[in-house]
Amino acid sequence: MLKIGLFGVGHLGKIHARLIKELNETFEFVGFYDPSDAHAEKATAEFGIRRFDKIKDLIQACDCVDIVTPTLSHFEIASLAIQQGKHTFIEKPVTETTDEAEKLISLADQTKVKVQVGHVERFNPAFKQALPFLDAPMFIETHRLAQYNPRGTDVPVVLDLMIHDLDIILSVVKSKVVRVSASGVAVVSETPDITNARIEFENGCVANLTASRISLKNMRKTRFFQKDAYISVDFLTKETEVVKCHRYRVSLIRLILFWI
Repeated sequence: MLKIGLFGVGHLGKIHARLIKELNETFEFVGFYDPSDAHAEKATAEFGIRRFDKIKDLIQACDCVDIVTPTLSHFEIASLAIQQGKHTFIEKPVTETTDEAEKLISLADQTKVKVQVGHVERFNPAFKQALPFLDAPMFIETHRLAQYNPRGTDVPVVLDLMIHDLDIILSVVKSKVVRVSASGVAVVSETPDITNARIEFENGCVANLTASRISLKNMRKTRFFQKDAYISVDFLTKETEVVKCHRYRVSLIRLILFWI
């Protein structure tokens, strides 16, 4: 059984805490670190777990760590944990800058520990059901819209929301990126809250991505267009539609999945 420590028990951190507690045959939940007294008091009362006062003390008490703090502190905590040989899970975005992410990769290679980033849409059942039908898509369109929530505005909407779609697209299109063009607007925060990006690949595939965190409704949908087929994945409702175009007919496959 692995000893695990949690960094951050805010809104998302409490969800991680609940899930860790449910995996009590896999993990021994040794405690958490959070500088906020208000967050700490609620977590202690709700989950009955120990609060650590220092980052290094919690790292030393664990085999692995779960980092769910604001993005600006990811690199500091993750680098300390990896250097101590602790397996590390980091909520997305992995770090504030590319340079910090590359340094973590280098540290992980040196220490041989496992590091994973919380790109959960890879495991969305709607996307997993769509994978067998995806065969060299040539045009991809994504919309990831969310209602405004101050949480997450410490980073641009690209790192807050669009990063999920970038991860999905790069996992599907097996070709080199040759051109990226994008525009964004800051409306309610200091960084872009609405962004549109166009990615062109060497094999001719084009992806058009839109992300907004000031929408009136939530939407997480991706459409893949390829030769003789159209695949629509709704990450929010867990529905997948596949339209296969044959010479004399068009067939529709609708997969509706429920994920609790």
